[in-house]
Amino acid sequence: MDFSHESRVQAAHVALRDRGSLPTDLLAPDIYDSWRLCIDAGLEPSAPRPVHYDATRLQDARREHSLLRGLALAEMHTLHQQIAGTNFMIAFAMPDGMLLDIVSDQDFSGGSESERLRPGTLWSETLCGTNALGVVARTKRRATVHGAEHFFTGFSNLTCMASPVFSPDGSLAGILDATSDCRSRQTHTAALVAMAAAQIENGLFRERHYRDIIIAFHARAEYLHTMSAALLACSPDGVLLAANSQARLMLQGLPVVPTRGFQDLFKTRFGDFIALAQNHSPQRLQDKRASTFYAALENGGPKSSLLLVNARAKLAAEPKPAPSPASDTMHARPQLDFVAADKSVARIVGQVEAAALRRMPILIRGQTGTGKEQLARFAHRASGRKGEFIAVNCAALPDSLVEAELFGYADGAFTGARKGGATGLVRQANGGTLFLDEIGDMHLVLQAVLLRFLDDWIVRPVGGTPEKADVLLVSATNLPIEKAIAEGRFRPDLLYRLDTLDVMLPPLDQRSDFSAIARHLLKRIEPGMGISDTAIDRLAARNWPGNIRELRNQLARLTLVGGRNEIDAEMIELRAAGSVPGMGTATLHDAQQQKVLHTYLECGGNIAKTARQLGVSRNTVYRALDAQREHR
Repeated sequence: MDFSHESRVQAAHVALRDRGSLPTDLLAPDIYDSWRLCIDAGLEPSAPRPVHYDATRLQDARREHSLLRGLALAEMHTLHQQIAGTNFMIAFAMPDGMLLDIVSDQDFSGGSESERLRPGTLWSETLCGTNALGVVARTKRRATVHGAEHFFTGFSNLTCMASPVFSPDGSLAGILDATSDCRSRQTHTAALVAMAAAQIENGLFRERHYRDIIIAFHARAEYLHTMSAALLACSPDGVLLAANSQARLMLQGLPVVPTRGFQDLFKTRFGDFIALAQNHSPQRLQDKRASTFYAALENGGPKSSLLLVNARAKLAAEPKPAPSPASDTMHARPQLDFVAADKSVARIVGQVEAAALRRMPILIRGQTGTGKEQLARFAHRASGRKGEFIAVNCAALPDSLVEAELFGYADGAFTGARKGGATGLVRQANGGTLFLDEIGDMHLVLQAVLLRFLDDWIVRPVGGTPEKADVLLVSATNLPIEKAIAEGRFRPDLLYRLDTLDVMLPPLDQRSDFSAIARHLLKRIEPGMGISDTAIDRLAARNWPGNIRELRNQLARLTLVGGRNEIDAEMIELRAAGSVPGMGTATLHDAQQQKVLHTYLECGGNIAKTARQLGVSRNTVYRALDAQREHR
């Protein structure tokens, strides 16, 4: 007698409950293997083990994998819009099954085990029984677990569909899952999840290799710029760096592994292909098995200019003119105006640059004086955006005028409003970057207003017409936001909007590039003055609670000593003791004041420019000007 799928699964549950055995012919192979794993782990279908939740690991994982997380969240929100209203929860998990983020319908319920459905919980099969996330984590293949196929009976009202997301090196990067109650199960949902997973995978590939040469190819030219395209990343000399899963599938049987050459896969020489592909039209490309593809160059890679010059030289004798040098590179890193020789800082700079190019919200953490605003300004330059960089001190915005200050207002919108209205800070940043400084001190009123804006990126001027805003959002704080959340002073839903990329700048005493930082600062303060290695060592041994800002101010004071063209160790020691030969405390103060006034005049009376040039705060300039007025 034939059984329906549901009947076979129910029969498997009965056999396991009544006889303690599991027949091999009642379950699909992957489900059977998962049940066996659960049985071997000592799980009982009717007695789930306590949920495993790790808040610290969740925070660390979100920070470490912020780029991947940002790509995943973008696709999760798109996927949610496609299946919204069907009682779905969409989750993204790490390779071991730990939930990283969740997007769900308001009416979604996970049933009796719903407390497990939150970020930070681990969905491995040996803890949560058979589930799609756990199956994908083990098999690295797409999986659907429907109803009673779940090992734990408490999940029998759910259907979950999951797809793997692979890193450019072929390892499992994460898992995308859509879970609903069984009544809302839709046949096309599994395909949508797989498509979203492919988008995340390709986005990760492009971000990891945006500096390299990326080649897209497909058997059909019209699919070159879709998610089904195969992608290869190559070095300027044609060495294969990475391939996405589609490329490995299309070139199955060929050595699609890093360190192998382009010529090991295709009949066309690499340099010839690159030069011909510069006209941006698809090129025919045959692999070593004579399969024909259409291929296009997605970018030139900033390091490929020399290769292209060489390739053009080879083709110079051909009638076809060489491509324009203007297409040599798609993106070049903006010049840094700060030191990033420390490995951890260099890694942060790379992450910020990649996130800025994709308009991902960036959260920069770090102690006072570690260079958060400088990094934010770098993000603005790296984004290539033509609009302004607008900095907002969140702690200084008055509660009563938050919306007017941020979003502007129309003429006559309220009593005391400026005639003609006001643009507002967000609209000033349209097409550019909005930098929210000191978000840890943000008033709850401002948090609510900002959250509403981030939900739809619509600016609503007071008394005016709503309009869409296009801004890169960068935030900064020197406070532990998680503590503020625990104390009810900061909204967790706002943090999730701000920290798609979450980076932590290290304090000065934990950086390996102190010498480079000191010399860079000194060059900016007094280009003609040097500093000895011994003096650098003495400075490095000191405590710097004010970090780079404090070091800059200290160096500025040391440059005021007359008759010296180099800062030496003796000056460092005397300065620490509170005296410098030939310069008492009052004299030193007067000399500093005179330098400020002299620079102020050179800068045409521009206080901000004076402060930047001297490496001091604006208040220092104001004090010098006030002191001058008092002596008149």
